[in-house]
Amino acid sequence: MSTSEKELVEETGEQIEVRRQKLAKLREAGHKIYPNDFRPNHATAEVISKFNECSEEDLPSVATDIILAGRIMGIRKFGKASFFHLQDRRGRLQVYARKDRLGEEGYALFQSFDVGDIVGVSGHLFRTKTKELTLEAESVRLLAKCLRPLPEKWHGLADVEARYRHRYVDLMVNPEVRDVFETRSRILRLVRKFFEERDFLEVETPMMQAIPGGAAARPFTTHHNAHDLELFLRIAPELFLKRLLVGGIERVFELNRSFRNEGISVRHNPEFTMLEFYQAYATFEDLMRLTEELFVSLANEVTGSLQIPYGEHLIDLKPPWRRITIADAIALYGSVETKEIATIGGLQSFAKSQGLQVDINAPYGTLLVEVFEEVAEAKIIQPTFIFGYPIEVSPLARKNDNNPALVDRFELFIAGRELANAFSELNDPGDQRQRFVEQMKARAAGDDTANPIDEDYLRALEYGMPPAAGEGIGIDRLVMFFTNSASIRDVILFPLLRPQR
Repeated sequence: MSTSEKELVEETGEQIEVRRQKLAKLREAGHKIYPNDFRPNHATAEVISKFNECSEEDLPSVATDIILAGRIMGIRKFGKASFFHLQDRRGRLQVYARKDRLGEEGYALFQSFDVGDIVGVSGHLFRTKTKELTLEAESVRLLAKCLRPLPEKWHGLADVEARYRHRYVDLMVNPEVRDVFETRSRILRLVRKFFEERDFLEVETPMMQAIPGGAAARPFTTHHNAHDLELFLRIAPELFLKRLLVGGIERVFELNRSFRNEGISVRHNPEFTMLEFYQAYATFEDLMRLTEELFVSLANEVTGSLQIPYGEHLIDLKPPWRRITIADAIALYGSVETKEIATIGGLQSFAKSQGLQVDINAPYGTLLVEVFEEVAEAKIIQPTFIFGYPIEVSPLARKNDNNPALVDRFELFIAGRELANAFSELNDPGDQRQRFVEQMKARAAGDDTANPIDEDYLRALEYGMPPAAGEGIGIDRLVMFFTNSASIRDVILFPLLRPQR
């Protein structure tokens, strides 16, 4: 710990002790500590909306009996009078407290309050000399004492992790952070509305599964004591949702929490939220159009525009979006002819010539995707559907009718990041079993992201699953995009962090 950090800790410790002493004096004086009988009749935003256009002359007659509750976010004291800002769930309003209105005892009590304290205030509205709408307090009551001083420069902290670790303080002092999570909540409501209007049924599927499946990822493990059973936190809900297709729920979606035992980055958190949806009698090309509709709908509702700023880019969501094969994307961004990477030898030579960090001995399809991720992914800025994925990396997708080495699959990239993954579903139980067998071979060879065969899912397919297409969209990344957030931690209230020591 640096000298300045030690000084800050010591200073904060002294302030905490002063605040504790104030609380003790209030208790000794017989004041009710931490009451739960105060009821506000307005929120600050409601007051501002309702009365901000009122003239100074009209306010005394129309804006009476205003009762608010919230946190003190700044105090200016002038002897026998003080101003402070009260912040509640919807905003801030200035409050004026003066001795001759509160009385000797009431104003003395107010003088013991600190920035951060939660108070209840009642009074009437007026305008100051600067015409600011202000509540003149007729009573001020302490509802909860803030024993820790609020940070003065929280937003500018060099240690951004501190803001994630103490999110409650981040929300308290940074209104724009709260705005992000209000937007997140709105996006979730709009997603639900979008799919419900198209006759999709929202469902919930198990978070604990005996066999992890639906994605290539390492699961978290847990144990059920009563059954003495090893279980896994789901890495994806896919196989359960497709069981519902078999059962006759032809349009289904889930906004789900999934878990993957992987690293942490600006795009990855081990616990994340995902939208998955499945539609019978549809293809992956149908889902391209549906995805465009979804993003356009969200853009219009959330931002009012199809021009979305993200980082240094301006993203144009106007459809139709570009569609390009994965091989052509490598050719375009890697300055190589598509025919030169059409064979394993040509692809290996290209990877070596570029010094790419890939598994040069991987099968052609696997290597193709690794090369794409190295060469092209970060350069795809405007909305682009990448298709033509190889079968080796798509164990649950339907083979392409014209080229069985490929599957009917796309991934959506915007601003250099994958936001969606979709494909026409594999509903042939024999083909699916063979794909699972290949996965087991990979698992035996040391691939711990390849998962065991799910015999019950194969049994479900044998009852007949209608032709269908399905898609997964990362909600956290979706919110990042629409809120112009650089890190996934900015859109998750409590991201996973290493414990402090």
